[in-house]
Amino acid sequence: MMNHTEKEIAKQLLDIKAVFLRPNEPFTWASGIKSPIYCDNRLMLSYPTKRDKVIQAFVNLIRTHYPDVEMIMGTATAGIPWAAWIADHLQLAMGYVRSSSKKHGKENKIEGCIKKGQKVIVVEDLISTGGSVKGVVESLREAGCEVLGIVAIFTYLLPDASQLLSALDVDCKTLSNYDVLVDVALENHYIQSSDLAKLKAWKQDPHDEKWMIQEM
Repeated sequence: MMNHTEKEIAKQLLDIKAVFLRPNEPFTWASGIKSPIYCDNRLMLSYPTKRDKVIQAFVNLIRTHYPDVEMIMGTATAGIPWAAWIADHLQLAMGYVRSSSKKHGKENKIEGCIKKGQKVIVVEDLISTGGSVKGVVESLREAGCEVLGIVAIFTYLLPDASQLLSALDVDCKTLSNYDVLVDVALENHYIQSSDLAKLKAWKQDPHDEKWMIQEM
């Protein structure tokens, strides 16, 4: 059952078109996947009131589920601003993990003062297939950190991500998700009931383009 926060965040994402549903005119992701949804949570950075609600929701989530956290680590680049705001609210250390090591200077991949055994939370804006956070979690573990979990604004709830996170043996919690967003979109007339079959079929297997010919 969806909670109030999940619905509120989903509504905010739809209102500012940070998440956009277009089941009859699919988007094409960089991977080549045809998708009825496009997500650009970076737009939330430009809306202070909505941004503050996301930050507070993150803070509440972390306090509830990860009270022992000692450091907040953002993913580069989308997770960095959220990690900074969260760390500021919680008065915790903050850092971030690059997608690859720098080619100059100390050639760091992890930025920030970390210690072996340090309990960290990874902050991301979106979980799609899970590939980006996989490298972050692995890098932090190699550095001796204990990754308590991953938090993100939104997830597509794709099978690929679920399998990857399970294999990583890492907890992941999000402020909202695809199922909630579809329900909120229908309730607020962003989509029609005739769109539901395609939206549900896509989530089951995004690689199978047969979802595009689903009937009501």
